[in-house]
Amino acid sequence: MPLVTPHDALRRARDHHRGLAAFNVVQLEHAEAYATAAEATGRTVVLQISQNAVRYHGALAPLARAAVEVAQACTAPLVLHLDHADDRALVREALSLGFTSVMFDASALPYDENVASTAEVVAEAHALGVAVEAELGEVGGKDGVHAPGVRTDPAEATEFVAATGVDSLAVAVGSSHAMTERTADLDLERIAALRAALAVPLVLHGSSGVPDSTLTAAVRAGMTKINIATHLNHALTDAVRAYLAEHPGVVDPRKYLGAGREAVTDEVMRLLTVIDAV
Repeated sequence: MPLVTPHDALRRARDHHRGLAAFNVVQLEHAEAYATAAEATGRTVVLQISQNAVRYHGALAPLARAAVEVAQACTAPLVLHLDHADDRALVREALSLGFTSVMFDASALPYDENVASTAEVVAEAHALGVAVEAELGEVGGKDGVHAPGVRTDPAEATEFVAATGVDSLAVAVGSSHAMTERTADLDLERIAALRAALAVPLVLHGSSGVPDSTLTAAVRAGMTKINIATHLNHALTDAVRAYLAEHPGVVDPRKYLGAGREAVTDEVMRLLTVIDAV
């Protein structure tokens, strides 16, 4: 199936208080696991490639083209999304490679600069039919520092969306990137206030640190797109470690990475139920 834009899935999820699952692709096994889970459940899944993953691989195109091939072979609808990009050149490259969604993250800039830069990206992307996500109220953890006290202001968010024309907005409500323990305490009242104030879907970054019950509650309160990366890397790594401990003589990476891929598939299928994914 060809890649799809997230517009329809985001709208359906928002209207019915359901989630749209977004999982990060670091290597090919991640994309394969997500596609397998999407097919098995009939749910829409967003394949995300982050700017950090691009830096790790040294280029965007090889991993992106592999993800496109995986998506086209999948019978379930998949979105290809560029995650947390603050590099305008990288955003343009993603647009040229057929990404159907991009996140331009100018949240570290002063508000006026964030608005101006994001609006320019939106104009470029919308001309190609590509959806744009932005962030307001910087979510902590990208440099290993959790910032649970940061919150996005609903009034400022409303102004930001109107000024930029973004299709979805990542907001700070108590989660944090790169958490390895699921102990984040989300501000559900703030989520509900943002949901009531904004006409666009809300995005929860740092969802790996959020317990299942709180994730479900966050979706019910108004969160729509749910980004999960570290938690699935944890599942993959645990499975690889367990396989190698049981088979210490194995040197074929297909053996242990296959075990990791299977573990990620199983956990993705479970998480799709937790957030009641569309």
